Amino acid sequence: MTYPYNLNRDPLVDCDGTYPFTPHFTDAPGFAMHYVDEGPREGETVLCLHGEPTWGYLFRHLIPVLSPDCRVIVPDHMGFGKSATPQDRSYWLQDHIDNLERFVLALDLRDITLIMHDFGGPVGMGLAARHPNRIHRLISTNGPTPFGQPSLGDRLSANVGVSPWFQWVVQAEKDGSLEAVLGQLGFNILSTLKLNGFENHALITDTWLAAYGSHFSEPSDCLGAIGWAKGYATGAHQFEVPNAEAVRMIRTKPAMAIWGESDRTLHAEHFLPLFTELFPDAPVHRLTGVGHYCLEDAPDEIGRLVADFIHRNFAGF
Repeated sequence: MTYPYNLNRDPLVDCDGTYPFTPHFTDAPGFAMHYVDEGPREGETVLCLHGEPTWGYLFRHLIPVLSPDCRVIVPDHMGFGKSATPQDRSYWLQDHIDNLERFVLALDLRDITLIMHDFGGPVGMGLAARHPNRIHRLISTNGPTPFGQPSLGDRLSANVGVSPWFQWVVQAEKDGSLEAVLGQLGFNILSTLKLNGFENHALITDTWLAAYGSHFSEPSDCLGAIGWAKGYATGAHQFEVPNAEAVRMIRTKPAMAIWGESDRTLHAEHFLPLFTELFPDAPVHRLTGVGHYCLEDAPDEIGRLVADFIHRNFAGF
């Protein structure tokens, strides 16, 4: 389905030319889900998954690096970016996995290279658990890769002890302020992004702030961001558990991890082992001085690493 797109009223149209990609929409997940679809249709498919509280804008530097040879698809999760924010839906991890599955099946995406950031990791790994035959490669960019590892619970608990973001989420849910604070993301987006962590403060411009904050203009627009935080604090998120065949298949896929070592939200010591347990021989690139939003802090280096990784087993790149 094609949705009307008001170029005069939508503040996220192209973010002053910094997100100059044609908007596409599908109603396959049961709401208007926005996505970017750039590059040749016959090229390999790269599927980029953002996290909290960002949207496809996070991948704006990577899209032109890969799209000359790859089909680069960047959806906005329900409640984020240019996608709709249904008021009658829940926003737990399993809901986002369901949405992504419907999206992928509707577009019939195959031979997918997953690029995952933040909660895009659990969402992407959920897709991989359900459809391992559709996955070609996996790339973590400060994105956890839970895939039935028995250590997951302990790692999540240990990370809370060193993560200001998760400490705030837990406390805010206890004192009842979580929804009120995250319901004002249009005003406090900068402090939220800073708490999660980026190191390059030269990024901060009016355009950049508007790109990340303008979707959240009303509390009713913030259900996606609230849901992800609240789901963690209340234990509502359900991680997809792969069967033995899915584990066997995914373990054979090419994989790479890129991790900004200054990540204050998802500490490498707690989450990189999830990746190395699953892919013991895969390359891991730890980037010094790079924060949680690694694609903001180090877009050129990450673009080079990703392009080189795809190039090594894609003759057409």
